[in-house]
Amino acid sequence: MKTSMSPPISPTDLAAYIDHTLLKADAVAKDIEKLCAEARENHFYSVCVNGSWVGQARHFLEGHGIKVACVVGFPLGAMSGDVKRFETEAAIDDGAHEIDVVINIGQIKAGDNKFILRELCDVVEAADEWPVKVILETCLLTQEEKIRACQIVVESGAKFVKTSTGFSTGGATIADVKLMRETVGPKFGVKASGGIRDTQTALAMIEAGATRLGTSASIAIVKGLAENQPAGY
Repeated sequence: MKTSMSPPISPTDLAAYIDHTLLKADAVAKDIEKLCAEARENHFYSVCVNGSWVGQARHFLEGHGIKVACVVGFPLGAMSGDVKRFETEAAIDDGAHEIDVVINIGQIKAGDNKFILRELCDVVEAADEWPVKVILETCLLTQEEKIRACQIVVESGAKFVKTSTGFSTGGATIADVKLMRETVGPKFGVKASGGIRDTQTALAMIEAGATRLGTSASIAIVKGLAENQPAGY
């Protein structure tokens, strides 16, 4: 495997970028338990789950230093802002450490910046100082809409812009991650998610400016790097 990253990244370093994700509608309790066991074994940064599983995930990860992220307004982002705020409050009450909220895509496309800012500020406030990541669903936005959305996210007090839900017409792209990084600056969080299923893609997203990766293929990604690590590293 060839990568231009310098110095080389270790499997442990790569694992620390990853939100190990399970958002399928048919997930059951044993799947969440397995997700958390995998996160503990591989030292991923967090698990990312739907709201009904936050309490259980928190229980399985207690004392292991692994965060629990919860999606809000998922996957369409088109519900009432009051619902997003309530979802956020409920997730935090259940023990979530991070919130991944879907932006109102229709309002971005309509150009209603005030609506978007107000809704995101409400979610940030409801998160009670825990980090908020805002999912843009970049596959549905124009270049100008992506830039404008990023600017509003920064203004809202959220901590990350995020590419995708993984449930729409496309996922993360190198071009979108680069654009988001250029727009939000060097210190703001950028999360790439959707379609990241192998080591090379994961490394490319980090090269492009991602500081977090959302994926369900986390084990294969880290294992792929370990298998191709230079001898003695």
